[in-house]
Amino acid sequence: TPTSLHTCSTKLVHLDLKGAPPRLEYLLKLIELFSKLGVDGLLVEYEDMFPYDGDLKLLQATAQPPYSREEVLSMQELAKSKGMEVIPLVQTFGHMEFVLKHRPMWSLREMAPCVSTLNPHRTEGVRLVMEMLRQVVELHPGLNALHIGADEVYMLGEGEESKLWLASPGRTVEQLFLSHVTKVAQAIKEAWPDMTIIMWDDMMRGMSQDTLKASGLVGLVQPMLWDYTPNLDVDTTVSLLEKYCRAGMSDLWAASSFKGSTSVHTCVPSTQRHVDNHVQWLKVAAALSAAVNLQGIAITGWQRYDHLSVLCELMHVGLPSLAACLQTLSLGEFSPEAQSKVAETLGISSVEDESLFPGRRLAELTVELNSLLNSEDIRFFENNMYVRGWFSSYHQQRKMVSPLIAMQIQSQASAYLTALQEKVEALREEMVLLYPESTAQEWIVEHVSPVLAPLQRITEDITACVNEMVDLCVDLR
Repeated sequence: TPTSLHTCSTKLVHLDLKGAPPRLEYLLKLIELFSKLGVDGLLVEYEDMFPYDGDLKLLQATAQPPYSREEVLSMQELAKSKGMEVIPLVQTFGHMEFVLKHRPMWSLREMAPCVSTLNPHRTEGVRLVMEMLRQVVELHPGLNALHIGADEVYMLGEGEESKLWLASPGRTVEQLFLSHVTKVAQAIKEAWPDMTIIMWDDMMRGMSQDTLKASGLVGLVQPMLWDYTPNLDVDTTVSLLEKYCRAGMSDLWAASSFKGSTSVHTCVPSTQRHVDNHVQWLKVAAALSAAVNLQGIAITGWQRYDHLSVLCELMHVGLPSLAACLQTLSLGEFSPEAQSKVAETLGISSVEDESLFPGRRLAELTVELNSLLNSEDIRFFENNMYVRGWFSSYHQQRKMVSPLIAMQIQSQASAYLTALQEKVEALREEMVLLYPESTAQEWIVEHVSPVLAPLQRITEDITACVNEMVDLCVDLR
């Protein structure tokens, strides 16, 4: 019978800690909630929030301290007590920005300007990756599975050593990719023979069945095919999974998303968009042949697109979407029945019960502030009729304005500023309870400052111009 995503498969929730890492207390509340929502495991992407040690200490975050060893252990203990598996995700080829940005690691880049891709020709590169994995495995007692990343390996084949390697007849970038991943996977199996190895699939999508078969990856890894779009193409996805299966990789995973995949700077997720993505994945699961062994689905929730991009939707504001996506998977659709189940689980019907929806107050403030920031009156204040008609840049150059109208513009701008600043203050107070100070700071600079700045500028410029005009009047008397 075809695999069904809502009957037997493992449902993992992705914790992306490379942006807005939750404080431990909040993280534990989230794990409790995931357990209530029927989650089977966590896919934890620590990046620079892992307490790397020894020569790797320089990988630790500096904007806020990384989690301590005790915190990493207590997070796992809670998950295990709830029957949830923990699978760490450690990038081993692409998206290694948090490693390769450090000066001592520069020589390990495939190309100087590309901070994300590891040079696959250096033995130190594999040594580095293995040391990272060793430290992570050591801090996860009883670990059964590792995710080694390997998505979006940009500029592979463009470095000098790669060009030399590719100059030999019959060598391709595909082989270069496969040989590095195989090397890493074999080293993992040598160190931990029973470890399950999962990897992202995108670099293998264009590869032929024969190339994959010949690669040595067969039997070593379980590809995880990711597609976060609401209009995911079912036929294409099914044929891709069937291709991997025919190449000998029959243990496969799906990856969907509940937030962090709309645009790089989205602030509040659209639940419907993510529910639609899960409905498409259910269609894929139902259409697969019996030969495909779909292990489960990882429901990703990105906090940033990559280490060097801005914050996108944060965890607290994505929880209703996550609950809706999980209900969709378990019921096969997002029906009115599923909607009421979500409202009930998150306690959305009873406003006072924070325990059911950790971070609820912050989510409400985020949504309110976001709609204020996006209201046309505020965002396009400089485009309104009065500013363009009576306080244009020409007026400002000549310092010749209608004081009455300019002062009206100023009082409107000041009212908006006050409203925004009050909301921001309330949001900041709430945000620092759940996330580090640095997260609140970054979120405000990203989302609020660009909207406040023009309003502040205009109030100051009006004061300067009106003073000239009103002083003139005084002189004439």
